[in-house]
Amino acid sequence: MKKHLVLMAVILGMTVLPLVGVAGDKGTKEEAVAMVKKAIEYAKANGIEKALAEISNPKGQFVDRDLYVVVYDMNGKCLAHGANPKMIGRDLIDNKDIDGKEFMKERINLMKTNTTAWQEYKFMNPVTKQIEPKEMYLERFGDLIFGCGVYK
Repeated sequence: MKKHLVLMAVILGMTVLPLVGVAGDKGTKEEAVAMVKKAIEYAKANGIEKALAEISNPKGQFVDRDLYVVVYDMNGKCLAHGANPKMIGRDLIDNKDIDGKEFMKERINLMKTNTTAWQEYKFMNPVTKQIEPKEMYLERFGDLIFGCGVYK
């Protein structure tokens, strides 16, 4: 009887516990909001140049699993990117997702009329390397757009 209980516990551990780990491997919407707010507080305390450098550091405090902070100006230029340094300095205004959605134009329009917003589009997940549905939390700080997204 005890052998059966031990075997059941082992099987349960092998099937259920990995599922718990998978859920914890993805960032949550609450974590994305908190990371953007933390990045803005960092910018207020340390200046925008230091903040942009820290946000762009892939091993820095603004990158966690599939969560990373990005910063854009109100014209669509990428000023900081925690997951892809090749994006920094690029004008992304005409970027479209796989479905043709002009997500950067939409993002700028959202930030012209709101101080915070959520946006849906599809983007490459840096962890899975797959195009996935994404929701990005956006917050305007002066003339800058800070964002952090979660993959669904």
